[in-house]
Amino acid sequence: MSQYLNLQDRLYPGVGDYDIPVIAPTQKNEINTHYWLGFNYVKTTVKAAPNTGVHFFLDDYQFERVWNTPNIYVPYLRKFNCVLSPEFSVYVNFPRAVQIFNHYRKHWCAAYWQENGLKVIPTITWGWKDSFEWCFDGEPEGSVVAVSNVGCMQNKEMRKLFNEGYEEMLRRLQPELVLFYAHTLDDYKGPVRYIKYMNGMTEETE
Repeated sequence: MSQYLNLQDRLYPGVGDYDIPVIAPTQKNEINTHYWLGFNYVKTTVKAAPNTGVHFFLDDYQFERVWNTPNIYVPYLRKFNCVLSPEFSVYVNFPRAVQIFNHYRKHWCAAYWQENGLKVIPTITWGWKDSFEWCFDGEPEGSVVAVSNVGCMQNKEMRKLFNEGYEEMLRRLQPELVLFYAHTLDDYKGPVRYIKYMNGMTEETE
């Protein structure tokens, strides 16, 4: 076990049936963001604006490295006001074991970053309704959270699935603020702040 799946670095106490590491809540008054930068730009950003955060709404291959070599990226992320937890995919066509492992990896990275002094906002993701049994494990209640519907609006079934998960997220976590990364924002419930989907730097709007 000593050199396996980052357990040589940290083995965090977990919750739920799958021992998911816990992400501590981050409140609105702890962050000062107006802009968001994709993780794929952090190494080339010499000096980040003080009100800029880092998001992971990217293809997984662009940020697998934060799991593979986690210690390397803490200094780069520390330049920013806060970071979202990495959104390792839980696609509905993935095997359940892979979905749960990606949920675990997201939480391990977030816990590791928080231990290293970074302000982390949990990114909430879900699959089919049966994923509600585990996909909220380790997520903080009453926190700022982030969600995205990019790629989830192609058809009626996927829109229904996203909306059901969003409603369940509001019910279970009762977030203080929802940072919503989207092409377009429909009339979603809750304390939503919109982050416009685009390449490179994104800007928040009320």
